Amino acid sequence: MERDRVMKNKSEQTPLKEVAGLFFKLGSIAFGGPAAHIAMMEKEVVEKRKWMDHQHFLDLIGATNLIPGPNSSEMAMHCGHERAGWKGLITAGITFIVPAVAITMVFAWLYAKYGTLPAAESYFYGIKPAVVGIILYALYGLGKKAFKNNMLIVMGLVTLGVTFLGVGEITALFACGFAGILIFFISKLFSKNRSVNKNVKENSHVKSKAKENTEIIIGKEAEAQKQTEENKEEKLKIKDNPKGKKLLSIIPLALITAVTGATTLSVLKIFLIFLKVGALLYGSGYVLFAFLDNELVMEGLLTREQLMDAVAVGQFTPGPVLSTATFIGWQLYGFWGAIAATVGIFLPSFILVGMLNPLIPKLRKSKVMAAFLDAVNVGSVAVIMAVVIQMGRDAVTDWRSVLILIVSIIVSFGFKKLNSAFIVIGGSLAGWLLLMI
Repeated sequence: MERDRVMKNKSEQTPLKEVAGLFFKLGSIAFGGPAAHIAMMEKEVVEKRKWMDHQHFLDLIGATNLIPGPNSSEMAMHCGHERAGWKGLITAGITFIVPAVAITMVFAWLYAKYGTLPAAESYFYGIKPAVVGIILYALYGLGKKAFKNNMLIVMGLVTLGVTFLGVGEITALFACGFAGILIFFISKLFSKNRSVNKNVKENSHVKSKAKENTEIIIGKEAEAQKQTEENKEEKLKIKDNPKGKKLLSIIPLALITAVTGATTLSVLKIFLIFLKVGALLYGSGYVLFAFLDNELVMEGLLTREQLMDAVAVGQFTPGPVLSTATFIGWQLYGFWGAIAATVGIFLPSFILVGMLNPLIPKLRKSKVMAAFLDAVNVGSVAVIMAVVIQMGRDAVTDWRSVLILIVSIIVSFGFKKLNSAFIVIGGSLAGWLLLMI
């Protein structure tokens, strides 16, 4: 009896341990921004571990892009929930964030003590082109699933184009979603019209044949007219029973107004400032710096030089770029300031993902919302495509980076079950060695 209980507890803990181990590893090697992080998750969660199929993973990406917060951290939470429920959601979120937060705290302590950041550029030179190869492989798999028809292909190309023209990704994704709904209703209307035209042609054919025998057709018309009158009377008795639709708003209004106007800096105020940012931050985590410039630099709580150094830390640490909040919190109020900023900026994501995750399968079952999700998914793939093109421009600058990119692509496509960590570490070592040539 006792043995069975122990074995049961062990089996129940296995999914959580698997979630914790996977996302701690991903959080430790996830360089390159949200697109790279999501590409690594797709390889680990969909292809290797089969926790979900490509379609559901795409739905999660599309839905995540429509809510505030760091996309890659929220995708980690979604994946954890798929594997181990609420406990998995919390575990995946924490373990994915912790490595970046811990590394950032070390840099924050060194910066506060010495006033400068350590030189580590040579070790990260080869990571960027290696990560581009990983993202390209993920795009190949996601694109095959997302582009289901010619209309969605056109929509994806248009989204890619307007993204390069400067249209915000959130605007582009919502536009895709509503365009998908519009196309769904238009196609449904055309389908209905084709059905009506078919019936009209059949009726015309019957009438042309009826002319051959006037007496028979007169009798049939009289009988049909009588039947029609009976049908009209019967239809008048039928009452409509339309189904109501519910609209769920997940905008955290209470969080928006949470920040007080107190002038004295405290742990509570730091928490509230970053809580506000976490609740309102849409799109790329790099928008964080614009928020913080307004909230902290303009208020005289942080210098612009410190903010720029925080940006640098976000560039060469793994995991979500929002861990930069940890660095800034440390500069404002030491260790407890770092903790307050970190908890504040990530807390809304846990709440929003917890609310959204159970709704996604229900939305997929609705034909209208399925059209919305399909269009948003295509838009999401197009946005990732735009990001990887820009990353390629920045990362692939000479023959060394071209060589690393080519090897990364070959390894990613040729060894599909290979752990992404080896590609990232290999890229780092290759870059370091090639720079010595």
